[in-house]
Amino acid sequence: MSHTFRELLRKIGSGPHTGENLTRSEAEAATRMMLLQEATPAQIGAFMIAHRIKRPTGEELAGMLDAYDGLSDRLQPITAKYPVLVMCSPYDGRSRTAPFSVLTALVLAAAEVPVVLHGGDRMPTKEGVPLVELWASLGIDWRSCSLGQVQQLLQTTRIGFFYLPQHFPLAAGLVPYRDQIGKRPPFSTLELMWSPYVGEQQLICGFVHPPTENMFRAAFELRGTLNFTTVKGLEGSCDLPRDRTAIIGLNQASGFDRLHLSPRDYGFAAKEVAIAPTEHWSELAKMTLQGNVTELTDALIWNSGFYLWRMGAALDLPTGLQLASTLLTQGKVAQVWHTLQISMGTV
Repeated sequence: MSHTFRELLRKIGSGPHTGENLTRSEAEAATRMMLLQEATPAQIGAFMIAHRIKRPTGEELAGMLDAYDGLSDRLQPITAKYPVLVMCSPYDGRSRTAPFSVLTALVLAAAEVPVVLHGGDRMPTKEGVPLVELWASLGIDWRSCSLGQVQQLLQTTRIGFFYLPQHFPLAAGLVPYRDQIGKRPPFSTLELMWSPYVGEQQLICGFVHPPTENMFRAAFELRGTLNFTTVKGLEGSCDLPRDRTAIIGLNQASGFDRLHLSPRDYGFAAKEVAIAPTEHWSELAKMTLQGNVTELTDALIWNSGFYLWRMGAALDLPTGLQLASTLLTQGKVAQVWHTLQISMGTV
């Protein structure tokens, strides 16, 4: 048993009257001990439950991110026309609405905007469809790629996927605790704000509840992270909704701005596309990537157009929407998709 960890656990688990928040350095130390399994399983489970009940602070999340950075091998800077866009979505996937981040990444890459996504396999407690399964259904299986191979693909194709079990097994080692405690631990918030890339980037953080966004901002301020975007997306993802106004936060060196983006103003308002079996999603996705109009097309253009604008590949949102549509109809996106498939077979 780790006596040092026990003291940190006692600090956050003493209840509303005597409990205390951890400092940044204490949160980093606790996270390192959990990742390295220096804390016992009982201690790790107790910490996750206590921290969930208490709720993490921005300072604690900053320390947890410090530990992740210190114990992980990450993708190194590449040469590109634009900063890398890193999309952070819940690792436990989707269960109600159709996902678009994988397809959006291909559209952005067709415009020379590099994209990194990250995640693992099906994960408790939601057990929704993870990104890696969607990629595999398109003939792109990241699960067998080494980190060096992902680095090469990111440089040559402008797309990379950081697969947790392969590239950060220490973090993957904490996944079983999610099932055992039956609740999302604070690590599920961490995955919405951690980046597996160390170069110049725009970090996209999906969220559901407004307090989560406040945690992002507090932690990023402490860590000096300036370029990030928060999205109250579908099921906490980076996918913009179309049945309501999108609530978006834009942060840069000059400060934080709030954007309320109404799809109705641009002719994209519609009911959200429902989740479907992966096989059906894959067939629709392939048709969409080939430039055919499907039930996924408008949502893909809506998402891609926004991110093209956010990354500076389009002067304004209407231009971004038009560019996304053009890239699809002219076969540029399909070309990136097929190039990635071919490259995946040669790395």
